[in-house]
Amino acid sequence: MAAVKIDRALILASFAPGALLAVALGGVAAALVGTLEPAQRTQLWALLEPRIAIVLMLWFFAALGLGVVCRQLWLRHGAAPGRLAEQVQVLMASDVARELPIDNPADGAGSRALAVQVNELVRQRSALRADIEAKVREGSREVEQERGRLAALMSELTQSVVVCNLDGRVLLFNARARLQFRALVDGPAVGGAELLALGRSIYAVFDRKLVAHALESVQSRLQRGAPNPSAQFVTSTRSGQLLRVQLAPVRAPEDETDNPIAGFVLMLDNITRDFADESERDRMLHSFTESARASLGNLQAAVELLEEPDLDAATRERFQGVVRDEATSMSRRIQELATHTTQTMKTRWPLEEMLGADLVSAAVRRIQTTVGCRADAAEVDASLWLKVDSFSLIQALSYLAARLVDEYDIKLVQLRLQVQNGRPQLDLIWIGQAMSTETVMGWETDAIRIGNDTSALTVRDVVQRHGGAFWFERERVRQAAFFRFLLPLSAEAGEPLGAAMVVHSESRPEFYDFDLFKAGSDQARELAERRLSDLSYTVFDTETTGLKPSEGDEIIQVGATRIVAGKLRRQDCFEQLVDPQRSIPPAGIPIHGIQPEMVEGQPTIDVVLPAFHGFAQETVLVAHNAAFDMRFLQLKQERTGVTFDHPVLDTLLLSAVIHPQQESHRLEAIAERMGVEVLGRHTALGDAMVTAEVFLKMIPLLEAQGIHTLGQALEASRQTHFARVTY
Repeated sequence: MAAVKIDRALILASFAPGALLAVALGGVAAALVGTLEPAQRTQLWALLEPRIAIVLMLWFFAALGLGVVCRQLWLRHGAAPGRLAEQVQVLMASDVARELPIDNPADGAGSRALAVQVNELVRQRSALRADIEAKVREGSREVEQERGRLAALMSELTQSVVVCNLDGRVLLFNARARLQFRALVDGPAVGGAELLALGRSIYAVFDRKLVAHALESVQSRLQRGAPNPSAQFVTSTRSGQLLRVQLAPVRAPEDETDNPIAGFVLMLDNITRDFADESERDRMLHSFTESARASLGNLQAAVELLEEPDLDAATRERFQGVVRDEATSMSRRIQELATHTTQTMKTRWPLEEMLGADLVSAAVRRIQTTVGCRADAAEVDASLWLKVDSFSLIQALSYLAARLVDEYDIKLVQLRLQVQNGRPQLDLIWIGQAMSTETVMGWETDAIRIGNDTSALTVRDVVQRHGGAFWFERERVRQAAFFRFLLPLSAEAGEPLGAAMVVHSESRPEFYDFDLFKAGSDQARELAERRLSDLSYTVFDTETTGLKPSEGDEIIQVGATRIVAGKLRRQDCFEQLVDPQRSIPPAGIPIHGIQPEMVEGQPTIDVVLPAFHGFAQETVLVAHNAAFDMRFLQLKQERTGVTFDHPVLDTLLLSAVIHPQQESHRLEAIAERMGVEVLGRHTALGDAMVTAEVFLKMIPLLEAQGIHTLGQALEASRQTHFARVTY
C-alpha cells in the first residue's frame, strides 16, 4: 500500500487564489453595501438573490483558472529551485558524478540555466577528482605492494590466522581460516552465510570469557616485562570439534598509554582429526608390538623343536645359539620400543588451559557417540578453568563409561565438575550396583580400550600425567556411585583486564586497515547515540507470495548483505529461498521470478529466520519500505522462536527526510538520484544490494542536515508522512 505525498506549498499555490478572490469580492460587496440606504440594500438583495448561483459559479471558474495558473507558476518558478537544490546537495555530499537534467519542461528558464552551470561544475570537479586519484594511486603504489606481499604471505600460511580488535571484530583473516571456519558449521549452512567475515564478531565461535581469560594472561605477562607474551587454550565448538588456539597481542603505539593492547592475533589448529589420527597411530603401533611378541613366542617354540635328537650335537648347538641370541636381541629391542612408545604417549600432549564446561560438553558427546549410553552434565561450575590434556582425559572417561555399560549394564552416566578445598573434582556418576576395591584397581591399571581401539595408556597414566588423584566412592543417600578425578586448576594470570579493555563492542574494523585498531568505544554509550558512520548494518529484503502479511501471505526468499566500517561487504551476504508451504500466486511470478518448483524442498521459515537472525546479530537492520518486511518477520516470531528487536532504518523514510521536494521515493527513483546502478531488481539479494548502496550515499546527506546519530535518524524518520503506513 503506497502513501500519497502531501506538498503543502503546492496546495497553498493551488487554492490561495480562490481564497484571495473570495476575500476581495467579499470586501467589495461590504464596501458597496455600506454606501447604500436600507431601502437600496433591500432592492439590491432582491436583484441578486435569484442570481446568487451564477455569481458563485463565476467565482468558482475564476478561482479554478487562477489556481491552475498559480500552480504552474509554482512548479516552474517556486518548486523547481527546491528540487534542483536537493539534487545539487546529492552531488556535493557524495561522490555521485551524474549531470542534472536540463530539458525538463516543468523547470523555468532560470532553473535550466542554473542546471547548465552546475553540470559544468560537476565536470570540473570530476576532472579534478580524477587528477587527485591518479596522484594518490601513484603515491600509494608502495603501500599497495606491501599489502600485496602481506596478502601473498597470508595466503601461503598453512595455519589459520585471524586478527581482531579488542571488540572481537575480525580485521583480517587468511583463506585457511575461512575454510576451517566453514568446517565448524554444524549441518548445512542456511543462506550461505559465513561464520568468519570482516567485521563479524569472533565470539560467534568462541566464548567471550575464553578470550578474555587468555588476554588476562597476556596482560599479566606484559606487566612482568615478558618480551613476546602469548597464551594458549583449547576449546570445543558448537559443532563438537576441538580447536587449539594461540593468542598473541597486537600492541598499541607507545604514545597510547591507556591500553597497551590494541587487539589480538589468533592462530588456530583444528585438533579433532589430529587426535583421531594420533590415536589410530598409537593403536597400530601397540598392535605391532603385541604381534611381535607373539612372533617371538613362535620363534621360541621353534627353538624347542631344534632340540630333536635326530640332529647332530654340533649342528644343534650352533642353531640353538643363533636362535636364542636373535630371540633375546629381538625381545630386548621390542621391549625398548614398547617402553619408548608408552612413555611417548604419556608425555606427547602438553597440558593446556581449557574451560571446564567445554571439557564436560566434549566428554558427554564422546561418551554418547562411542559408548552408546545416555550421558549428560549434572553440576558444572561454568567459571572453572582447568589445565588438562583433554584428549587423554576424555579417553579415560569414555573407557570407564564403557566398562560400566559392559559389565553392569548402566544406562545413564553423569558428569559433575566442582571445586572442593581449592581442587577441581571431575566426577563420573552412575546409579547401580557397587563394586569392590579390587575391581576399581583393575580398571585403573588396565589399558584403555573402547570398542576395538586399544591404547597403551591406563587411567592411572592419565591421572599421573595431570599430577592428580583417582578414587571410587558411593553416595548411600542417592544410591549412587562415582569415580572422582582430582585435576589441576589453571594458574592465576595476574590482575584482570578492565571491562573497557575486554568487553568492547563498538569498533568497526576494515580489512588491511590497521588504523582501525585505534577505533575505541565507550560501552556506556547508548546505541541511539552512536554515529551512523560508526555502526554496522544488515541491509535486507524479502520476496513474498503477496502484499498482505496479515492475511496469509508468506516469505519465499530472504536476501541480505552487510555494511561494516562504512563499506558494503558484497561477499558477506545471506540468500535463501523459503518453502512457503502454500501456493505462489501466478500474478507475482513475473515480478520476482520465483517458480513454485524452485521452493520445493527448500527450508521452511522455521529454519531460515533463526539463521538470518544469527547473520544479523549485533547490527542495525536497513530495508526499503521496512514496515512491509518487518511485519512478515514479526508475524513469525512465535512460530520461529526468534525476535527481531534490532533498530530499523527505512530508506523510504530517509529519502523523504533528505529530499522532501522530490515527487517519487521509489527505490528506482532514489537510486537514479544517487547515481546507483540498479541490478537484480525484484530479487531479495539484488534489492538488498541496491538498498545498501543507496543507504551508504544517504549517510553524508543526513549528516549535512545535522542528523549524525542513529537516534536522530530514527526520530527524523518518524516525523515523515510515510511513517504512518501500516500493513
